[in-house]
Amino acid sequence: MKSRTVLTLGAIAGVTALVGCSGAQGDPAASGGEVTMTFWHNSTTGDGKAYWEDRVAAFEAANEGVTIEIQSIQNEDMDGRLQTAVNSGDMPDIFMARGGGKLADIVGAGAVRDLTDLISEDVSSDYGEGVFSAFTVEGAIYGMPVAVLPGGIFYSEDLFADAGIDGTPATMSELDDAVGALEQSGVEPIALGGMAAWPAAHWYYFFALRECSQEVMESIASTLDFSDACWLAAGEDLAEFAATEPFNEGFLTTAAQEGAGSSAGLIANHQAGMELMGGWNVGVIGGLTPDQQPLADLGWFPFPEVEGGAGSPSAMMGGVDGYSCANDAPTACEAFLNFIASPESQAGYAEAFDTIPASSEAQTAVEDPALEPLVEAYESADYVVVWLDTLLGQNIGNSLNTAVVELLAGNGTPQGIVDAVTTAAQRG
Repeated sequence: MKSRTVLTLGAIAGVTALVGCSGAQGDPAASGGEVTMTFWHNSTTGDGKAYWEDRVAAFEAANEGVTIEIQSIQNEDMDGRLQTAVNSGDMPDIFMARGGGKLADIVGAGAVRDLTDLISEDVSSDYGEGVFSAFTVEGAIYGMPVAVLPGGIFYSEDLFADAGIDGTPATMSELDDAVGALEQSGVEPIALGGMAAWPAAHWYYFFALRECSQEVMESIASTLDFSDACWLAAGEDLAEFAATEPFNEGFLTTAAQEGAGSSAGLIANHQAGMELMGGWNVGVIGGLTPDQQPLADLGWFPFPEVEGGAGSPSAMMGGVDGYSCANDAPTACEAFLNFIASPESQAGYAEAFDTIPASSEAQTAVEDPALEPLVEAYESADYVVVWLDTLLGQNIGNSLNTAVVELLAGNGTPQGIVDAVTTAAQRG
């Protein structure tokens, strides 16, 4: 994969050994002492959880005296737990970082270590500069990427064929037609896990990506100015689309990723035709099929073009998952981050999570055909934008997500979305 710059706040404002690593003063490992670190990640079950257990054990074996205590935290709880840790001053030494404004908020609190000069030369050469942009704040790097996760619409090729759908929708009109055909065939057209809010908000994000120009998207994290008509237009697009009732029954109380009844589970068990989600969905769906194997007929296509929108039809939105060190963590922390960024660790990550690793060398380990169109679209995208709630930071992002859910529940309006984010931005 070629180097790709992601539009984030950063635009604004021997791996296994500890020997030679720089960092906090007085690290016990430097003098043969004992070091214990806490590690927060969001893989609570299956191959992902086993992967982290394996990597931690391998690192501990290679670094005598280092112990890493793992805490697996549910994905939807991670941001809240991390904010509580920041407020209390009791940070985990190693923690999952989502980049963008969310990471910038924690950096601003002085809770995250600057990794700019602590990333190994091998990792820097393998990764390239572009993938680090999601974790760059005012020119400094504060996180180690582990996966590239572009978003789009996952679908069942078999259910599309059963419904007589030829090809994949490239425009909203064609998506409307596909929704109608799936409904006529007797399955839910689109699975949506609205209970967690952010999956529902994805629909607004992508309408905004198509309605707003690249310039507006590039500047929004610094200006926090939502007066451009595209932000209202995105809400109007969503309201119009939602009025066709494309989502599964009870979508507002449906989980996104946990169990057969979740939105991912509806895809995995051929009960719904499509789901708008990030690149991690391939692995999530595979874990929810009856035999817990990858869904054989899983396909993917980019979010359709919106007629008259100022955004490029090829622009993509998504995330770059990564990990950061607390500012007061032992130097073993950055050594661990370099360790998990090695091609060997990254290849294992790609296999365990069924996703696209951040390491260019490890991308040869990507074997799932469902990921191939994501890689191709990412390669050819005019530009890539981080998830809006990540880009804008937790406070504004939460307000945005809540306002979108209110609209979908019939209690809000497109203007209400714009008003909510404007008010949140003014509060700071």
